[in-house]
Amino acid sequence: MSERLTTGDTAPDFTLPDADGKSVSLADHRGRKTLVYFYPAALTPGCTKQACDFTDNLELLAESGYDVLGISPDKPEKLAKFREKENLKVTLLADPDKSVLTAYGAFGEKKLYGKTVTGVIRSTVVVDEDGKVERALYNVRATGHVAKILKDLGIAAD
Repeated sequence: MSERLTTGDTAPDFTLPDADGKSVSLADHRGRKTLVYFYPAALTPGCTKQACDFTDNLELLAESGYDVLGISPDKPEKLAKFREKENLKVTLLADPDKSVLTAYGAFGEKKLYGKTVTGVIRSTVVVDEDGKVERALYNVRATGHVAKILKDLGIAAD
């Protein structure tokens, strides 16, 4: 079971391929706050809802100084299909070997329909301009999560 991150930790750096196979690094976002969210699988109902919510609020987040990166164990080809099908604007990154998911504590044991299983723990980590963890949220719900983050960060939706 991977360790969960807490406020003040240094966010593990990473470089992963996006939906087009281009490398994206956390270091590319230094100087801006970054919401790194982890989700189990592209093209599933909950993950679609969450990705659409982030896309709908992307401009508001950007205006408030936040970039958004979504990470799942899917391959870039599946992420590209997900982006096209749902018209997503959020940057989706592929972590098929789950190394970044594990480094962020977003892969491990979780409860699913009353059973303990190993898998992606739906999580969001807010990384500050200097690469430190501002907040780490684990076992979040797909629905309503983005609205809660906006509220927690003091970003009001119109």
